[in-house]
Amino acid sequence: MTDERKTVSEDDLNAYVDGFLSEADRARVEQWLERNPARAEDVRQWQAQATELRAMFSPYAHSDERDRALLSATNVREVAHSGDRWTERLGSRIAAGLLLFAAGALTGLYAPHILTPGRSEQVAQVAESLPRQAQSAFLIYASEVRHAVEVGPDQQTHLANWLGKRLDHPLNIPDLSNLGFSLVGGRLLPVNGKAGALFMYEDTSGQRLTVLLGRNPDNRETSFRIDSSGGVETFYWIDGPIGYAVTGEVPRTLLQKVADECYRQFEKPAAAKS
Repeated sequence: MTDERKTVSEDDLNAYVDGFLSEADRARVEQWLERNPARAEDVRQWQAQATELRAMFSPYAHSDERDRALLSATNVREVAHSGDRWTERLGSRIAAGLLLFAAGALTGLYAPHILTPGRSEQVAQVAESLPRQAQSAFLIYASEVRHAVEVGPDQQTHLANWLGKRLDHPLNIPDLSNLGFSLVGGRLLPVNGKAGALFMYEDTSGQRLTVLLGRNPDNRETSFRIDSSGGVETFYWIDGPIGYAVTGEVPRTLLQKVADECYRQFEKPAAAKS
């Protein structure tokens, strides 16, 4: 094993995916990943899987004192068995996966009884899961070369009409050329169990970002919010019947400009867009 390889361990990579590294360590890992594209692809897949799991199960996540006690006990066990850290971590991940699987099965049985009485809780869950789903979609599709989108930029009218019909909401496709991004195309995808839309853009260097739209069941509104996970930034908001999320691995200031521009153009009546 070379000295370069020793600088980033498997634990470092897992901590990077989980967002537990300091800024300095995160920068060190990212530099190492640039020199190790195979491992970088592994990390991208881990990020996508982690984001999908968070999006899928975030509506059923709850925290209480017993959780904190359990984490404290886990930390004690990790110190006691520090010589076998990786094995314990792997075992914890397998156990967590089994718990998530069981939670999914129980959710299918009991969710209708749990969620029906409290519609406001359901709406809050939709808002909380929007950035998770946007980040998951970005990680999955932005790295695709040949199949990133279903409809290309040469069919914008068809793309807007098709996705607008599926969302039951007239759509404009934002023009981000003034910010250096051109449309790659778009696709249909599920958002909160209903039809959603994804538009993808890229700049001249090939850097991509995505704009995700999903139905908002209660027509309530939110201001701009920011969410960050593993270096992926998301600006999101809810406006009437639709929730919006702009996601990318670009500077936050640039992403906010993109979100502002999307908000401005989505506000236009669809017929007014040339």
